[in-house]
Amino acid sequence: MALAHPPRALLFDVFGTCVDWRTTVTRALDSQAHSALNSATASLASQLRMRASDMTIGHWGEFAQQWRNSYKAFTKKVAADPSIPWKTIDEHHLDSLKELLEEWQLEGLWLDDEVRALSLVWHRLDPWSDSSAGITLLNQLFWTVTLSNGNLSLLSDLKSHGNMPFTHIFSAELFGSYKPSPKVYLGAVEKLGLQPKDCAMVAAHLNDLQAAKSHGLQAIYVERPGEEDWSVAQVEQAMQDGWVDLWINHGGGNSGFVTVAKELGIEVPVAKPKRLSSSA
Repeated sequence: MALAHPPRALLFDVFGTCVDWRTTVTRALDSQAHSALNSATASLASQLRMRASDMTIGHWGEFAQQWRNSYKAFTKKVAADPSIPWKTIDEHHLDSLKELLEEWQLEGLWLDDEVRALSLVWHRLDPWSDSSAGITLLNQLFWTVTLSNGNLSLLSDLKSHGNMPFTHIFSAELFGSYKPSPKVYLGAVEKLGLQPKDCAMVAAHLNDLQAAKSHGLQAIYVERPGEEDWSVAQVEQAMQDGWVDLWINHGGGNSGFVTVAKELGIEVPVAKPKRLSSSA
């Protein structure tokens, strides 16, 4: 598979594609829970303390996944119905966290200001190991543009935290909707002063790429562990149908965005093997 038309801009999904949200969020939840349980000043009801003490890292991983799932449902709903009142992703993350704490019977584990601070963990998600180097390489030939449902302040913080040198920071917030609304994809293309064929969407989610492709953008799929929502059969069908223009498999020597750069004609420096120091 190859791009039919040389792009001028690469539009990047961010959550899961550029950053490993799952590991960062799960560890933050687990760490903050231990801090609350070990705090000399925290006054936790015995039932709440027992409930929180029983939470393993695996449980916090499930909690994190539910938090992420609520984001997906929220953005999809707003994209489909413009009459729904606008809310930023930061606002959604806070509201959703409060709802999940109630659902998991963990209300009171953290004070209100601590819950608010924890809801902003999405501003400091760690990048995948290839993200910074890959984007740096891609900047040699292309504009690299975030196109995420995350709000602008969130994306700016992620850029700084992960040392990801995007040339442009675009958010769905700029276009008054959320992906997969056409307003987001086509709004980004227009803001760049380009045509859809001049842009390629880069994502670890086939539904995002399918929407972008339906509006004339090209599609680059970068597999990331645990990120694909489609079934194995759906993924195989997408491969057979060939509507993904460039498919970067996970593993097998591939290195995410660095491999994207190589496939798009950028010379990737070969790492020199380290010399073993001679013993005295």
